Amino acid sequence: MCELAGQVAAASCERVEDRTDENNEHMATDTPAEVAADTKIVRDATCTFCGCVCDDIDLTVKGHSIIKAKRACVLGTAWFLNHGIDDRPSCLIQGTPATVEQGIERSAEILSSARYPLIYGLSDTTSESQRVATGIADWIGGIIDTTTSVCHGPSGMAFQGVGEVTCSLGEVRNRGDLIIFWGSNPAESHPRHFTKYSLMPKGMFIPNGRKDRTCVIVDVRQTKSAKAADIFIQIKPRKDFEGLWTLRALAQGIELDAQLIEEETGQPLSVWQDLMDRMKAARFGVIFFGMGLTMTRGKHANSEALLALTRDMNRYTRFVCKPNRGHGNVTGADNVMAWRTGFPFGVNLARGYPRFNPGEYTAADVLARGEADAAMIVASDPMANFSQPARDHLKTIPYIALDPKETPTTRHAAVAFTVATYGINVPGTVYRMDDVPIPLRPAFDSPHPSDFDILSDIQDRVKEILNSKQTPTVIRPSLRPEDQ
Repeated sequence: MCELAGQVAAASCERVEDRTDENNEHMATDTPAEVAADTKIVRDATCTFCGCVCDDIDLTVKGHSIIKAKRACVLGTAWFLNHGIDDRPSCLIQGTPATVEQGIERSAEILSSARYPLIYGLSDTTSESQRVATGIADWIGGIIDTTTSVCHGPSGMAFQGVGEVTCSLGEVRNRGDLIIFWGSNPAESHPRHFTKYSLMPKGMFIPNGRKDRTCVIVDVRQTKSAKAADIFIQIKPRKDFEGLWTLRALAQGIELDAQLIEEETGQPLSVWQDLMDRMKAARFGVIFFGMGLTMTRGKHANSEALLALTRDMNRYTRFVCKPNRGHGNVTGADNVMAWRTGFPFGVNLARGYPRFNPGEYTAADVLARGEADAAMIVASDPMANFSQPARDHLKTIPYIALDPKETPTTRHAAVAFTVATYGINVPGTVYRMDDVPIPLRPAFDSPHPSDFDILSDIQDRVKEILNSKQTPTVIRPSLRPEDQ
């Protein structure tokens, strides 16, 4: 039965891939001779919608519009084709149009005079901008936090406690023969994950593609991803921790109470034993996990259990574990924060050195407690998704917002900058979910400045203001290079 189910699932995925290819082919098959004089083709553009960061997209650009996006998934196609440049002013101060220079001056005044400033967001901008934002936080002695704190923050904490057995998505494509998705639904969140990396592609050691792979989905409900799986394990809600520790016990050969396991996890012990047998028999096993694991009961304890299970499995075979990250450069935010401060998110620099304590220095908590007296929001919209106490406090303090579009956050900002969109209008670097840096190839220019330009100018002005106030004898550790 399992073999038959696998064949059916494989055939289904192959049909989906065929349809996807057919749909994409008609989107951008133009030859240079067929391209109109007012259009251009941008080869190997990078899509920054999700963590897959696909860098093989061919864009057909007409003026300030993208009209075709070859090889882009449904999410990437919407990202490119629906992009347009807002005709809003590049800068608004208290809702009134102003020059960018005036906005930079006002922003620097707000940040340099604050006693407990907060910088938040950073997941939808370039790593170059993230680096500058960290420098600003250091100069003003503030808190810097990324959107990781409200998604895969528990994973970051787990990495610190357990470590990570990792690899690139290219290795998954070429080697992975057992692919497990736990609390993740890539069919909807990362549409090309199956076809480009994890299930469908033929690899160096996976010559037959889908036929050489076994896919297991563990989730609380039957998602669209489950339809492509060979094995679907529906675990009880909020029981991921128990399921993971069941597998850890089975890996050690510990005898378990079958009735208790089924009551706790919702699945018979035989199902977990079968999964463990498959994991031990795999040549190269891969576990991808999502917010269905990190944001349920247990949070970082769940992630720790999964990472520990992966570590356990390397006694028997090669096994790796990776989070399926969401925003285009949220992985880059973690990397930049880690190499500059030693911590991935929620860092307090008020004492001149980095301090890390999730729940104390994370943006949602700082705002909800009413502690921050100023803020700068970069490429994020906390007014739309933070708790009501956090939103209420944010409205009472002066803050700066940088975003390509008008959002609830930009509407209430003391200074709101309309910026160019990274990847479409702005070059730079982003990090794929497997920590591989990917360069951006912009499609066309924007009349608005980039995040990097705005942040760099704010940093320069903040430095001038603070240096004019600072006594020459004050020396403290710095994250800034000497040449800045």
